[in-house]
Amino acid sequence: MEIKRPMDQNTAEYELAEITTLYEITRVLASTMDLRDCLQQVMAILDEKKGMHNGTVSIVNPATAILEIEVAHGMTAEARKRGKYQVGEGITGRVVASGAPIVVPQISEEPLFLNRTRSRGDLRQKMVSFICVPIKHGLQSIGALSVDREYREGLDFDKDLRFLTIISGLIAQSVTRILAVNEEKKRLERENTLLKKELRGKYQIGNIVSNSSRMQEVFEMIYRVADSNATVLLRGESGTGKTLVAKAIHYNSKREKKPFVVVNCSALPETLLESELFGHEKGAFTGANTMKKGRFEQAEGGTIFLDEIGDLSHAVQVKLLNVVQDREFQRLGGVKPLKCNVRLIAATHKDLEKAVESGQFREDFYYRLNVFPVYLPPLRERRTDVLLLAEYFLKKFCEENQKNISRISTPAIDLLMQYHWPGNVRELQNCMERAVLICDEDAIKSYHLPPTLQSAESTSERNPLSLAAAVENFEKELIVEALKKANGNQTRTAELLDTSLRIINYKIHKYHIDVQDYKVRNQ
Repeated sequence: MEIKRPMDQNTAEYELAEITTLYEITRVLASTMDLRDCLQQVMAILDEKKGMHNGTVSIVNPATAILEIEVAHGMTAEARKRGKYQVGEGITGRVVASGAPIVVPQISEEPLFLNRTRSRGDLRQKMVSFICVPIKHGLQSIGALSVDREYREGLDFDKDLRFLTIISGLIAQSVTRILAVNEEKKRLERENTLLKKELRGKYQIGNIVSNSSRMQEVFEMIYRVADSNATVLLRGESGTGKTLVAKAIHYNSKREKKPFVVVNCSALPETLLESELFGHEKGAFTGANTMKKGRFEQAEGGTIFLDEIGDLSHAVQVKLLNVVQDREFQRLGGVKPLKCNVRLIAATHKDLEKAVESGQFREDFYYRLNVFPVYLPPLRERRTDVLLLAEYFLKKFCEENQKNISRISTPAIDLLMQYHWPGNVRELQNCMERAVLICDEDAIKSYHLPPTLQSAESTSERNPLSLAAAVENFEKELIVEALKKANGNQTRTAELLDTSLRIINYKIHKYHIDVQDYKVRNQ
């Protein structure tokens, strides 16, 4: 039977000191994400509590594979810069290379001790022991922890090695954790930067699809107002691209790196709109369990876009007056006014002048908004953009739906150009998305377009829609498409349409189709 002897007082005191030191080191390593700062604190604790001087943590630089001093207690910056080793070089390099600890009882008698930092002075006059243990991540050594000990007879290096090995394990976990978090942070920052670049590119003024003179005037006004702090009022029918222009103004301004916050005034009930815009304090109303920041606070330093501002009630208009003029507001339930640094862009499809005359819109609020008005013309007033936009949307939706549709047929183009587009660009976008989804051919045909485009309103008065007209349009489209495939060869066209050459010739003359337009000319 084994008899356990009572622990002597010196051993008990040593182990208590060890536990206390381990607790302090563990607390430091878990309390910060600053790697250098926490390692500095650990080295200071080893110096104070354990008499382990010149505590040094060296880490292998993954880019250069050189062992570099990360922190060194009591060492100058110049000395730390000199402390670089190849893996396998010197005592520290050998510890990292082998993954095994090394104890040098007296550094003055060890030729492998390089003293490259020159922080210990003349080694011949020193009675110093050097202890170095590896810092491991799994089976791989990623660095080393080393300390100096005042040499004396009977020093128990085994206890120190065991203690420092525990510390190196804690450091390894912290280094791995902090490096992983920092790498994730850098990745998110890179993604954020890339996203902002994509947003800036997406909303560049030059990327708004248009070649009409009316839109060039709009672009000129955007360039002039973008870098100012002036309130912009975007006017125009629904679907003309007011939101796109608002984003273009923001991402071409000096506020581009700050938030762009959109508020659709018509989508929120009046009871919630004030809370959404200005936020509320805890307990401001039933259900307000926490303080909430409003959209103006969320947009601090950036731009707030109030869409459909013509739908605001008189009560909300009054509350917005001071914000528009002085950039100052109060949260619901708050007593202190808050200042905000935001750029205001508003938009509406309503005739505000008539709304002011009828009393539906406050006159003072109208004049505070109408600092820099920009009018976006409807699509029917810029016909040259219809085909340009249609081809842009065709390419976009083909990419989204993995379809290979190369063009829009001539009769389909005629329908697009004749239509009056009451829904403007948004309606054209929806029209092209639908056409791409139902088209299984290499070209968008007239029958792929919505029936609304083939109504009496979309055709000229001289050619009202009738059964005969619809049949003629369909025949003409089939013949034109076949001529394109046959490079203008009428015999081949007749074969493609499974009919006779005589009928094809008759139809070509009937519909005034110029065959020469479809013949491939030799260069």
